[in-house]
Amino acid sequence: MSSTPATAGRTGSVALLAMLLPAMLITVIASDMVNLVLPSIGAEFGASEAELAWVVTGFLLVFAVGIPFYGRISDRVSLRRLFGFALVAYAIGSLVCALAPDLLVLVLGRIVMGVGAAAIPVLSIIAVTKLMPADKRGTGIGVVSAAAGIGTAAGPAIGGGIGQLLGWPALFWLMLVAALALLPAALRVLPGEPPAAAGRFDLPGGILLGLGAGLLLFGITQAQVAGFSAPSSWASLVVAAVALALFGRRTVRVAQPFVPPALFTNRVYRVAVVVAFLAMLVNLGGLVFVSLLVVDVNGLSPGAGALVMIPAGIAVALLSPLIGRMADRVGTRPLVLTGLAVMGLFSLFLATFTGGDSVLPAAMGILGLSAGFIFVLTPIISAAAGALTAGQVGVGLGILQGAQFLGAGTGPALFGVLVTARQQSGSGALNPWFTSHEGAAFSDAFLAMAVVVLLTLVVAFRMRPPRQAAGG
Repeated sequence: MSSTPATAGRTGSVALLAMLLPAMLITVIASDMVNLVLPSIGAEFGASEAELAWVVTGFLLVFAVGIPFYGRISDRVSLRRLFGFALVAYAIGSLVCALAPDLLVLVLGRIVMGVGAAAIPVLSIIAVTKLMPADKRGTGIGVVSAAAGIGTAAGPAIGGGIGQLLGWPALFWLMLVAALALLPAALRVLPGEPPAAAGRFDLPGGILLGLGAGLLLFGITQAQVAGFSAPSSWASLVVAAVALALFGRRTVRVAQPFVPPALFTNRVYRVAVVVAFLAMLVNLGGLVFVSLLVVDVNGLSPGAGALVMIPAGIAVALLSPLIGRMADRVGTRPLVLTGLAVMGLFSLFLATFTGGDSVLPAAMGILGLSAGFIFVLTPIISAAAGALTAGQVGVGLGILQGAQFLGAGTGPALFGVLVTARQQSGSGALNPWFTSHEGAAFSDAFLAMAVVVLLTLVVAFRMRPPRQAAGG
């Protein structure tokens, strides 16, 4: 196992991170910023809730399909060209959304935004892996993770605040200006030399993988809205299963598949993909349902509820670079196990102490959960990047980022189905230490998150430290 030699010095690394951090920030903000302004959009265009959902779903589906494609293409096309294309597509989509005369044009604009946004997370990690010195890679990934954490926590607050003050089109004008401002910097700091192409590009395999991932996410999302018995849910899941089965069959039969099977013979990488998926499933589930809890149970407005999440975003921003440096020195496994233990404890904390009159337990719980998550994510990405050979970096990190995003989409949907079922049953919380009269369904969701974290701990124990694995 080896990594691509770094080509950037200290000055180049600083310039690289100075460009990647805001690029990641606007990408993550874009996924969540419209949530609180959907009622305003619906009122302007006379759209139903089901129609409005496509403003979010269209972006997410293209995002899910695009991530592995960009990772694979990065093995053949220069980072400068791909990143430039992504920012231009993002800017065009933002412009279309800002000027949209009706809902259909707005959804089309969001889809174009998703085409550009899907490239930025995976290309950012690939750029850090390829261009920064190996002993600084964890720090670089920590900085990128900090931007993602800030964007996740701040996206709803920014969307709600700017949307209420200036109107929802202002959000897209802001994203347009940010993308255009970043374009010259990306063209300046990223290398323009294309990698040596390794064989044929398996387009049918990529289409099957993208179709399976997109329909899986869509089916689970529809299950949250209409239940698993709805045709839009179960039919999507069936077609997704068929597409993924055909993708697996093609992978083992063609000479040069979209995803080389050799990737998953690497234990460190294999465990990293599973841990990233499960940890993100819990993290996004926590972020979404703490936000819903403080609105539905504690009676806060959506804008005030979003503010409860800000301390978690600040903690992630401060911890991510520090954890990145620790990952370079301490190794992956101790940090990942510590982070998962913290996530499990604070999931139990949320399942036990939320639901009362105060929002402080919810704020403390999501703060601890987010801090534990960043102890997991930054080292796991760094370990996976270090375990890949030069020819595997693009596709390997694309699959890893795709798994992480699927976890982000799957978690809120699955826990949403659980919360809805428990609310309809009207029964008390499963946690015997939960004493509040309200929020029992949310307590059960947080308890389920703790169970998922426990399963993730079992998987993570199989990850040996990188030095030991390399020595073996």
